[in-house]
Amino acid sequence: MSRDALYIWVVDLLAEMFELDKAALTPQSNLYADLDIDSIDAVDLAVKLKQMTGKRLQPEVFKTIRTINDVVDALVGVTEPAV
Repeated sequence: MSRDALYIWVVDLLAEMFELDKAALTPQSNLYADLDIDSIDAVDLAVKLKQMTGKRLQPEVFKTIRTINDVVDALVGVTEPAV
């Protein structure tokens, strides 16, 4: 899946899970400050990402996620084949 496709997929997922307006979401949208996602929501998001990708984000990676772009970057990291 391309990075652009992952971004669209993440935006759709966030909009569905947290009843957000897709038009208001940007790569720089902060999950916590802009989208009002709390720590419980973040755990729900991590679980959903694992279910949908079959890959688990490492806790140290998940702790660094702040924006939608960070989510996409983390997914690119777990979905790319090892070289």
